[in-house]
Amino acid sequence: MKIMFLCRALDYGGAENQLVLLARKLSERGIETGIAVYYSGGGLENELKDSSVAVFHLNKQGRWDLLRFCRELARVVSIEKPDILHPYLPDSNALSVLVRPFLPKLKIAWGIRASYMDFDQYDWLAKVLFAATCRLSGQADLIIANSHAGRSFHQRRGYSSEKMVVIPNGIDTSRFAPDPDAGARVRGEWNVLGNETLIGLVGRLDPIKDHPTFLEAAALLLGQRDDVRFVCVGGGKTPYKEELQRMSENLRLGDRILFAGLRKDMRAVYNAFDIATLASIGEGFPNVVGEAMACGIPCVVTNAGDSERIVGTTGVVVPPGDPQALALGWQRILEMRKEEKSELGKQARDRIVASFGTEVFVARTEEALRSLL
Repeated sequence: MKIMFLCRALDYGGAENQLVLLARKLSERGIETGIAVYYSGGGLENELKDSSVAVFHLNKQGRWDLLRFCRELARVVSIEKPDILHPYLPDSNALSVLVRPFLPKLKIAWGIRASYMDFDQYDWLAKVLFAATCRLSGQADLIIANSHAGRSFHQRRGYSSEKMVVIPNGIDTSRFAPDPDAGARVRGEWNVLGNETLIGLVGRLDPIKDHPTFLEAAALLLGQRDDVRFVCVGGGKTPYKEELQRMSENLRLGDRILFAGLRKDMRAVYNAFDIATLASIGEGFPNVVGEAMACGIPCVVTNAGDSERIVGTTGVVVPPGDPQALALGWQRILEMRKEEKSELGKQARDRIVASFGTEVFVARTEEALRSLL
């Protein structure tokens, strides 16, 4: 079996991390694996340099460089002759169908990574693209959703249900593990005092991650206690970042909030937290929740995507878009005794190890892809 993945770029992100993890693991199992990327230079490409995973640069020249780009994609696929083309995310799913007429024997397995999209927060192209994938979904031979919520959402919008299978993401529990020393180093870098509680949100600065609710909840909690600090970890477009920073100023969060930007040392970042938070209004399988849990960090999450399935009884689940509920969720964890919080963190890691490890994820994905052949 020979597999070629397709994605925009190997930038730092949840879906991209999963793609690189899956490609490496399949390659280690003796499966010939490659990744075709629209744009070169993504930071995650470095993680593949010591592997046998080939990376093919399609050199897309911007949003409207479609005809030349599709020819280049068809050329690369024709030369490499994979048995299966496995795109990630909606635009790659749609583009994969365009090369099928030239390669009739090629099997196509789509990837679905989200369960909800508020299209009012994005431009018109996102709406058109999603509508196109709904119509084209019948052209895929297999559709792999990383969440039950994602499968249900897409089925309701016309995706071919008989071709869909749910395979939850895998968390690398050897990489993401308790590491108090690394956490202490990051806390020192951020000037977080030993008696302060640090509540962190990891995610790109994007409306679907709902940072405004996180900031409003922070203001509510700070109105009750002054021993908490907050940090947002993740990159994003400058205008939206500036909007969030203005909001934090209007809420008078001051030095209680830090926008830390993109970080590569995520194991250390999670270990710096006392509580990890997901504030999203839409998700598939939120990797950041599983990664924080694997580090033994209790989580307070919104009921977005499969977050409730991941957390189980090891954390607190609240409705999306409700700052007061989020602040109360944090308060529940803060009111626990130190021993109770420690046990909750241990239970969180045990849950990830038992149910969402990488070996289960890779084995199930390989089995699903082999079924196409």
